[in-house]
Amino acid sequence: MAVSGLSFACKPHFSLQPPLFRCFHKIRFGSVAAIETLGEPDTFIKDNHSQSPDFSPGKTVSGEESKLPQWKKLNSKDFGISTSSISKPTRKVLNGLKRKGYEVYLVGGCVRDLILKRTPKDFDIITTAELREVVRAFSRSEIIGKRFPICHVHIGDTIVEVSSFSTSARNFGRGLAYELGKPAGCDKKDFVRWRNCLQRDFTINGLMFDPYARIIYDYMGGIEDIKKAKVQTIISPSTSFQEDCARILRAIRVAARLGFTFSRETAHFVKNLSSLILRLDKTRLLMEMNYMLAYGSAEASLRLLWKFGLLEILLPIQAAYFVQSGFRRRDKRSNMLLSLFSKMDRLLAPDRPCHSSLWVGIFAFHKALSDKPRDPLVVAAFSLAVHNGGDILEAINIAKRINKSHDSSFHELSEPKNLENQSLIDEIMDLAASVKNTLFKMTDEHFVSQAMSAYPQAPVSDLVFIPLALYLNVCKVFECVTEGAEKGFVVKQGRRIDYELLALGSLREIRHTFARVVFDTVYPLNPT
Repeated sequence: MAVSGLSFACKPHFSLQPPLFRCFHKIRFGSVAAIETLGEPDTFIKDNHSQSPDFSPGKTVSGEESKLPQWKKLNSKDFGISTSSISKPTRKVLNGLKRKGYEVYLVGGCVRDLILKRTPKDFDIITTAELREVVRAFSRSEIIGKRFPICHVHIGDTIVEVSSFSTSARNFGRGLAYELGKPAGCDKKDFVRWRNCLQRDFTINGLMFDPYARIIYDYMGGIEDIKKAKVQTIISPSTSFQEDCARILRAIRVAARLGFTFSRETAHFVKNLSSLILRLDKTRLLMEMNYMLAYGSAEASLRLLWKFGLLEILLPIQAAYFVQSGFRRRDKRSNMLLSLFSKMDRLLAPDRPCHSSLWVGIFAFHKALSDKPRDPLVVAAFSLAVHNGGDILEAINIAKRINKSHDSSFHELSEPKNLENQSLIDEIMDLAASVKNTLFKMTDEHFVSQAMSAYPQAPVSDLVFIPLALYLNVCKVFECVTEGAEKGFVVKQGRRIDYELLALGSLREIRHTFARVVFDTVYPLNPT
């Protein structure tokens, strides 16, 4: 593919430890009562305050007025929200604080997801209690974080995050490019809630829900943007992303998971401030990538990362594959890499994630296939050998009984040959060695930096965020193929996935899920 189709305007080199302030290069793209506890809802309160007066507009540092939306108080009954939708551990924390006389709210993305009838990945609580009072209320709890401290409350095996209005008040205005006056017509409680919502990233996350009064507070126009399926920052995206560059990746994640689009201004700065993400340390980058890829929206996340020029920074090897296969920024077509993650997404959900070793292993497997296309029978037998713990002969016998057609649209799959058993074994072992070698290369900065070297106008990145422990975990997934059947390994029976073990990185569950993803990709129900 001609590189001109991508229209890279320059070739910045993204180092692993960029200075705090730097010149950013552009990349252009061508293409309940006071002590009520939460259980099942009884009657909802009447909404006597469906809408409050307009905000008085704030001013930017340049003196321009910032038009903030009309704020609303909405009856949660209108959205069909039931307290049964709130997880039991979260309800225990809410009730525990409410009994002690504190105000408690759900806030952020969980409110958005409840409105959308989606399962929240987690529930965030904010309270009028000080964090030290939260710790006193729950025996298994601790305060974490220095700049933005929160309290982790342990309920069984679940951690519930609790923040305090007092903490957010101390941080209010820190770094904001707005001189904000108190909104007209609001009381003290409204102001406290409004002020907290203003510090959040996107309008659709700037929602607050009182599950006892059954009121949703919308100070930032989040409900309207949910209706429009739009992701936009609360303050100017230029300011917002420079204030917290992780918001760039969160924007991608939210849009991918919900199928939303960006507002024009937000899209502009996601693209043009993309290199800001290099301020994040590798641990944070891995966490953000796992949020994107392990919770059921990996394919959409990869498409958006590519569309907005972030893939070549975070995953240069996969970006090079997109270029080599002629995959344009706004391409609606698919390819084998996207198909693998599409099949994986069908098995996962926000409340049923996988361990990061699964998606890292899929990246390595695909790269090995892309470098050297293989007979579909070899690929099927390899995935079956991974599944059964290394019994290659059994894997071959099962693979030979496949009577479905493979997807012939993938260039990673060569034309089928009538291979004898020994030739199949040799090919399977060679593929296993190639996957292991690819894993090593994915953790080598020099190799990663060369991934896009064939495209001189493309940005260069040597970013490696896969730690040694994760690399070794992924190696264990595949090493059974080359080292032979594992002693004591019990092959998983049936198709049911144990999602608790999958999230913890159980070898058996990772291998089982990997084999399902590969097999369903190579032999789809409706092959092309």
